Amino acid sequence: MKRFPFPLDVEAPLYLAPMAGVSESPFRRLCRRFGADVVVTEFLSAEGIRRENAATISKLRFGADERPIGVQIFGADAAAMGEAAAFVTDVFHPEFIDINFGCPVKKVVRRNGGSGCLKDLRLVQDVIRSVAGSTHLPVTCKIRSGWSEEMRDPVAIALQCQDAGVRVLTLHPRTRTQMYTGSARWDEIAAVVAALDIPVLGNGDIKMPEDAVRMHRETGCAGIMIARGSFGQPWIFEQTRDLLAGRPKRDDPTVDERFAIALAHARMAQDYEPDRRGAAIEFRKHLGWYVKGLPGSAGLRKRLHAVSSLDEVEAIFFEYLRDREAFAADDDVAQPGVASLLETADV
Repeated sequence: MKRFPFPLDVEAPLYLAPMAGVSESPFRRLCRRFGADVVVTEFLSAEGIRRENAATISKLRFGADERPIGVQIFGADAAAMGEAAAFVTDVFHPEFIDINFGCPVKKVVRRNGGSGCLKDLRLVQDVIRSVAGSTHLPVTCKIRSGWSEEMRDPVAIALQCQDAGVRVLTLHPRTRTQMYTGSARWDEIAAVVAALDIPVLGNGDIKMPEDAVRMHRETGCAGIMIARGSFGQPWIFEQTRDLLAGRPKRDDPTVDERFAIALAHARMAQDYEPDRRGAAIEFRKHLGWYVKGLPGSAGLRKRLHAVSSLDEVEAIFFEYLRDREAFAADDDVAQPGVASLLETADV
């Protein structure tokens, strides 16, 4: 069995993926409570870290209840990445440093960061070696299958990462040019698993616990990284663990329980952010995810997406629980066709 470079008490760890604006400390803590074995910070700029930018440094904060945790950094300057890794190691002491070679967003790849690095595998190796040489912590990385279809070669990329010193590798089997379109090619995860001597995490197209279990079975991946499948349903981790352990999957929370979880998450976000109004506005996206699929969710989302105080959220939830049929009726009368579109949207 391929061993992870930090202590874990499960054979197939479930990771919360690093996601900008989502995998902040409150959500990481919540997912840990619901069974995530490992969490990773949202990806952070090496330049922001080395210059000790206040906004960037604030996102490095984490609590003891989030461990084991990795800090993910991105950048195309090998020296800057090494400096950032040394700073994170000395000041924050996470379990590992993760390098982002997977982000497809334009503002990141424009500077050759994220998946932009995949156009130059020599640069990928230089970055990894610089980071590994600047910290005693294990270095891991997350990649895509290539920059484009013409450059698609996940096994070659993964081998170069392993040779440069990466101790765990995550593959999202899409190219950068695909963004999030099409389907993730899980067979590429299986090919990388077979080629590498280090643990490989599978990532991509996990929307339900059953998807995670199927990925594990079909690819032989050492662990599973869940991203958008955790939006509005952090309990996906404990449900996945049930299935991996051969137990019946526990039920989804009731509507009352779902709202209680959302409110607990909201309070954690409010306590974490000094600007309460800003925290409420930033939290709107989570509220939309928590109510997705509920009867009358179109009207409910519309109201939740207008809140500027988390106190308003509790009042709206109370009103919905008291008279949810009215919310459903309002959707049917006022927004024919729109509700169904919102329900099926891939957030």
